[in-house]
Amino acid sequence: MNQPSYVRIATDLRTRIANGSLPPGTRLPARHQMAEEYGAAEGVVRQATETLVREGLLVSRPGAGTFVRERPQPRQFRRSWYYERRNGSPFARLMEEQGRHGVWEHRSDTMQAPPEVRDRLGLAAPDGGEHDVMCTRYVFRDEGDASPWTVSTSWEPLDLTKGTPIAFPEAGPHGGLGVTHRMAAIGVDVDAWREEVWARPASREEAQQLGIGAGSIVTVIERAYFAGERVVEVCDIIVPAESTRAVYSGPVGEERGHVRP
Repeated sequence: MNQPSYVRIATDLRTRIANGSLPPGTRLPARHQMAEEYGAAEGVVRQATETLVREGLLVSRPGAGTFVRERPQPRQFRRSWYYERRNGSPFARLMEEQGRHGVWEHRSDTMQAPPEVRDRLGLAAPDGGEHDVMCTRYVFRDEGDASPWTVSTSWEPLDLTKGTPIAFPEAGPHGGLGVTHRMAAIGVDVDAWREEVWARPASREEAQQLGIGAGSIVTVIERAYFAGERVVEVCDIIVPAESTRAVYSGPVGEERGHVRP
């Protein structure tokens, strides 16, 4: 059965990328040149290259052209079975352990929790349009890397934090510290945590933030912190599955001042 022309072109480009004849960083010829090479219309060439952009093999840079995507350097996103109650940012510590310097951007806003987040936090049914959570969106990166390591969104119930020094996670005397330390500042003892790990295609916004191809697979780490039976924070941590491995480790035996999962 004859293949559509764009599939034939995409297959050829995919093969050339795989065998190294189009190495990472190579700029593809102009569209009209490729159309002449393949004996196809420019629109067909565009459809073929857009297919490979969605697959993460090519990257389009407005004003510069279309390039073979650089192979990402392997990264370890380390998690621990035990969380120590230490000051400072967990991400900053992760970067320091790898000889890197972690930086991040953030934005915090109050909002009414979406239904799925409301269920995870155990919140009652909404009362009109009242805001009931503080939502903080993050982009985490190593200062020396062009592409972010992870993006995440955190939600904390306002009935717990509103009017306290930790209402804004990145502001005030405890801004930028880990959840366990911040909650302890208002007398909330975080004593357990849970993470669920799964994979899905990146949303358009996530792909743009992470610098990956639209539809690329990401690893989702859904985290929850508990104080007794109360969920005090939930967070979605998104990392590129192609370049990043979530690594879990921890001691065996008695816990000593750690938070038990």
